[in-house]
Amino acid sequence: MEAMLRRRGLPFERLPAVAWAALDEASRTRLYDPALNQRQFDRPLVDGEKGCYASHLKACEHLLASTAPALIVLEDDVELSDAVADVLAAIEALPPEGWDVIKLYSRRNERPAAATPLTGAHQLVAYRRVPSMSNGYALSRTGAAKLLQHRRPFGRPVDVDVRYWWEADLRVLGVVPGVVTLGAGSEASSIWHGGRPGRTWAERWRRWSSQLDYSLRNAWHRRRQVLPAGLARRPQG
Repeated sequence: MEAMLRRRGLPFERLPAVAWAALDEASRTRLYDPALNQRQFDRPLVDGEKGCYASHLKACEHLLASTAPALIVLEDDVELSDAVADVLAAIEALPPEGWDVIKLYSRRNERPAAATPLTGAHQLVAYRRVPSMSNGYALSRTGAAKLLQHRRPFGRPVDVDVRYWWEADLRVLGVVPGVVTLGAGSEASSIWHGGRPGRTWAERWRRWSSQLDYSLRNAWHRRRQVLPAGLARRPQG
């Protein structure tokens, strides 16, 4: 990662990840709520997931402790496209009041709700359904403040929680095509080190129920969402 950033002339700072097992009980209680997890997610989070979320919240605190208007958050196991510098420069030029999070990773065949040109080859989009993955994104100061206000304590994994954007009034946009991709070592992430048992039937039922609930609530809030200026809403179909 550091070599990729240096080759592209991008300044960076490495933030040490949060090791959940090393936190004291008070810190764990402040960050993660098992009762909230039981209401929101189909099974308890493992320590790797908790530490991952805590690391992203630590990045929020780091941004707000600085004078920077925004922060680019990249996990260690990603690859960067050759266009990343141009895309980041275009994001830097955006009005800061129009967004909270801009995802740098995108799904194949993304069908956005709205889009506007960002660079000659990339679009800035608003999603019909915000994708998972928090491996690379731009974060504004308002976005960091909202996450710290609404996501401490948390009950879901970080990449799932961001999909529930309306709970924290997050304005989540994305770059299409993405400039961040999963690296070769992503599947061996320490988040899943040692594996975990498969879902029980009860957990599968809860997962299906939560997915249905998400789809219904996302559609309701999406219809009422006010898009940032310059994003043209696309017709359904």
